[in-house]
Amino acid sequence: MSNIHLEIPLDSIQSAIAAQAGGATRVELCADLQSGGITPSAGMIALARKVLTIKLHVMIRPRGGNFCYSSEEFEVMKRDIVAAKEFDADGVVFGILTGSNNVDIERTKELVALAKPLSVTFHRAFDPTAEPFKAMEEIINLGIERILTSGQKQTAMEGLPLIKGLVKASKERIIIMPASGINAKNVQTILNETGVSELHSGTSVADTIEYPEEGLFNARRQIVNEHKVRQLVETIRRR
Repeated sequence: MSNIHLEIPLDSIQSAIAAQAGGATRVELCADLQSGGITPSAGMIALARKVLTIKLHVMIRPRGGNFCYSSEEFEVMKRDIVAAKEFDADGVVFGILTGSNNVDIERTKELVALAKPLSVTFHRAFDPTAEPFKAMEEIINLGIERILTSGQKQTAMEGLPLIKGLVKASKERIIIMPASGINAKNVQTILNETGVSELHSGTSVADTIEYPEEGLFNARRQIVNEHKVRQLVETIRRR
């Protein structure tokens, strides 16, 4: 895909294999995507590393909900980063905010130091931040490699003005990676309008599987569709 990297968020080995086969260059390994993604199990990380030759980034998030964590949850995050390193992940993905929706600089600094030499992504905890350009500067100063964002809107297309502004203001000091609602129909517009080099696409390249026989549990899951990934990759290549 020339110089464009495509990251796929997923929560199963089946999906990881499909993402790789479809041409993705990186996966964001999570558990429970229905909650926005939390830290996957040690077994999941180990097996994903075994079956993948592309980059493997691991979500470090102790629970769903907001991004302001207790001291115990922070300790869990630190231990999970150590585990991700032990299983040879290429990167980790996390974000911590204060109660006023600012970047928690001290705690984030501690996690970044612990993660070295892995690549670090500040995930969509960025999107609730009160002052996005100030938050970006703080994240840059912390030595983080990329920010995952939908431009503080529901989708990247809606958030395109802010994404463009962040890319311009970053002056290539950090990677801005658009997320949410990116598909084969709009990816060219997003690339052309922003000039970004990395994309994050999940729901649009996955199938939602319902399990009505589970009754009370209303079970459903998303599984990455290799064909949909390949279609997105081929669209990107046509730039």
